[in-house]
Amino acid sequence: MGRALAEQLGRELKQPVIVVNRSGAAGNIGAASVARADNDGYTLLMTSAPFAIAPAIFPDLSFHPIKDFTAITQISMVPLLVVTRANSPLNSISDLVAAAKQNEDSISFATFGVASPPHLAGQKIQELAGMKMLHIPYKGGSEAITELLSGQVSIGILDVISMMPMVKDGKLKALAITGPVRAQALPDVPTLVEAGISYDDVGWFGLFAPAGLSPAITQILNVAVNKILAKPEMQKLVVASSTVPITPSTSPGEWQALFNENVRAWGASATEALKEDE
Repeated sequence: MGRALAEQLGRELKQPVIVVNRSGAAGNIGAASVARADNDGYTLLMTSAPFAIAPAIFPDLSFHPIKDFTAITQISMVPLLVVTRANSPLNSISDLVAAAKQNEDSISFATFGVASPPHLAGQKIQELAGMKMLHIPYKGGSEAITELLSGQVSIGILDVISMMPMVKDGKLKALAITGPVRAQALPDVPTLVEAGISYDDVGWFGLFAPAGLSPAITQILNVAVNKILAKPEMQKLVVASSTVPITPSTSPGEWQALFNENVRAWGASATEALKEDE
């Protein structure tokens, strides 16, 4: 999706837009390079929700996601799925809550790591539902999926992008999805709110620039990107990537406010989760 967006942004701005993939350190190497770049609008960062909790997990970061960046716009929402193996006796969130309440710690949930967004979601779901589950953190998606399929772990709270192929193939069944709306790719899967748990936080992809970008350039980029994202072909691409389009689009101020709140709330939850894991 990032390359398609870059290609169309180049056409919209009438100049080439080059995609540079800088992996490593959970995306922090790429983010640090953007934080150090000139704030002229020619260097942008497309990143995802873990960026918001980076300060809580990596105390020696060379940047801060709020102080060192300007929010441009939200690109899409990335929900989490609550999934279980196809032959699990759990068929709904109410089944899950009932089983967890009947026998404490009988239900385990897989995530991609301590203080990851799925872990934080799991903690909040337990709190809101008044139940307890055993957290099983994994270092990667393949290990978590293997354990889910074998029944070694009861459920997974994992990102929709990773889980969608397994759900579509019938190897996993989705009990619920996070976020304010159902995913177009999984229209029969209820949101957690619909299932009775008032949790609608969701991950995302977002666009940022170095801090100090002028309001005029910020607005130009926001309008250009949102115009592209509103095109039918891009809406289809967003849905095909298992994410959820942003409707209506976000202004720089709206995206900055939402991002700041994510950094505050998720950061506090991540810090608490890390303390509990010590």
